Amino acid sequence: MEIERKYLIDEIPFDLKDYSCKVIEQGYLNTDPVVRVRRSNDKYILTYKGSGLMVREEYNLPLNEEAYRHLIQKADGIIISKKRYLIPLTGRLTIELDIFEGDLAPLKLAEVEFETKEEAESFLPPKWFGKDVTFSSDYHNSTLSRVGLPT
Repeated sequence: MEIERKYLIDEIPFDLKDYSCKVIEQGYLNTDPVVRVRRSNDKYILTYKGSGLMVREEYNLPLNEEAYRHLIQKADGIIISKKRYLIPLTGRLTIELDIFEGDLAPLKLAEVEFETKEEAESFLPPKWFGKDVTFSSDYHNSTLSRVGLPT
């Protein structure tokens, strides 16, 4: 189960070079349900995501590079490229800050994942977070891959 909140980011008030970064490329084989292939640095993953906005099923399976390269060619829409910075928040929470490149630049999104729905609902975001887009499917990566940036 994936439980997350998602926010637009306008300005980043610190230097990102101090944080761990993953280079991500991903494409969508299907968007309802979501079936995605992803390269994250040197790891390859096939993901299934069920319906929902803040809470939804998610299953990840490892792929090898050959399978990933085969499947990414079958993806529909935009192949998403982004850098993901992992920024510790409080306790066990981590901000996953995505800086999109290519067709989706200059979009910046922050996601925070939670263990429970109640924890997600009571979350108070840092002041530098922008608009809460958790309940907007416009900012799901699967939607962005189909239609691009929201207007």
